[in-house]
Amino acid sequence: MSEENKSTGFFGILEKYIMNPLGKLATTKFVRAIMNTGIAVIPFTIVGSMFLVLNVLPTAIPALQGFYDATIGNFTQLYMLANTATMGVLALYFSVVLGYEFTKVYVDDDGIDMDPVNGALLSLFAFLMAIPQLVWEDGAMVRPTEITDASTIINGWAMGGDGVTRFGTIGIFTAIIMGVLAVQLYRLCIVKNWVIKMPDAVPQGVANSFTALVPTFVIAFTVIILNGALVMFGTDLFQLIQAPFGFVTQITGTYIGVLVIVFLIHALWSVGIHGSTIITSLINPILLANMAENAAGGNHVLAGEFWNSYVIVGGAGATLGLTIFLAFFARSEQLKALGKTTIFPAFFNINEPIIFGVPMIYNPSMFIPFIGAPMVAATIGYFGTKLGFVNNIIAQSPWPMPVGIAAFIGTTDWRAIILAVICVVAAFAVYYPFITKYDKALFVEEQEREAAAEGDDDDFFSF
Repeated sequence: MSEENKSTGFFGILEKYIMNPLGKLATTKFVRAIMNTGIAVIPFTIVGSMFLVLNVLPTAIPALQGFYDATIGNFTQLYMLANTATMGVLALYFSVVLGYEFTKVYVDDDGIDMDPVNGALLSLFAFLMAIPQLVWEDGAMVRPTEITDASTIINGWAMGGDGVTRFGTIGIFTAIIMGVLAVQLYRLCIVKNWVIKMPDAVPQGVANSFTALVPTFVIAFTVIILNGALVMFGTDLFQLIQAPFGFVTQITGTYIGVLVIVFLIHALWSVGIHGSTIITSLINPILLANMAENAAGGNHVLAGEFWNSYVIVGGAGATLGLTIFLAFFARSEQLKALGKTTIFPAFFNINEPIIFGVPMIYNPSMFIPFIGAPMVAATIGYFGTKLGFVNNIIAQSPWPMPVGIAAFIGTTDWRAIILAVICVVAAFAVYYPFITKYDKALFVEEQEREAAAEGDDDDFFSF
């Protein structure tokens, strides 16, 4: 498609009113920091989840129960420390990494003399100050202690089965907001030169620690004042931050919310923007929190690797079935060669060659199925889980897992394999009428070019 058609047709409207605003959002410092943070914590979420899967595997395969009880089960408390030290304190990882990445963005983009390590520590400091619960009691601020069947609070620290409750996935949003607050206050102090400067002879590490001294005081006083004022009104920073995010979590967990997310991901891809990275980075904290709640008995459909388990198997656009068709049944040499070279990566959810080779971007012939196929897959995955045909996702599986395996690991339910395969078949059913028509058109073009080339050869020899 020509540049003119891109800018004036349907894709032009899509770019102007949806993609351009989202594209600008994706380039903001905050979103880039969140994206980098999400990538950095992936190893911890996967490792922690793998040990959880090991722990619940006998419930998925009852035949293993006896063997498990006699062997691995004796070491449950030992190996589940890997889960406690990852998923159980995931907000701490978010706090540290976001502080580092957000500070680094300012250093790289604006050349501000900030130390990312200081940013990480200040972010953690602000987060920890927002965690303990406080109440106004008898004219004084008090950190309560309450031990009942329903809750355990020790000197303001709410405790759960695996430690401090607010350190887990429930605290991710607070970690993000407090990290942003801390880095912005740190930046303000540096820009305004509210720092203690040390002589050049002082080692850099020592100088950096003194540079962070004033920002630390500023952050401390800011959090104290904010939290103190909120406690007077019967709440605190943690609860205040959780309220709007709780609403967002509920909205995104609905069927309509899931469809909107899928649409935005693929609409972005349709104009050449990596929608998967942008959108999933923003909602990943919700997915992780929902997954942790599911592991504790919750009931969230949208959790963990729901996308790679059911929706975008084969990569963005749910193209696994399409890739198989291209490799073995396409008539045009262009699509057949593309399918054969990309079929192996497609089984591991890598399909950039398909997206740019078919192509899917700026291609009116493939726009409807590219967005419609994952929406159909999302519908099947959503209601298959919602109606109880498969278990909820309780563990984070590596995103490159082949079809069915990611779903099984995430749910420890063999029925999830069947559901994933159904999603792949249904997604391809959406593609079928469009890809056969597109393939035929390319095949005819190839035949015409060959005929024209043969005609040119005949003219040459007749001369």
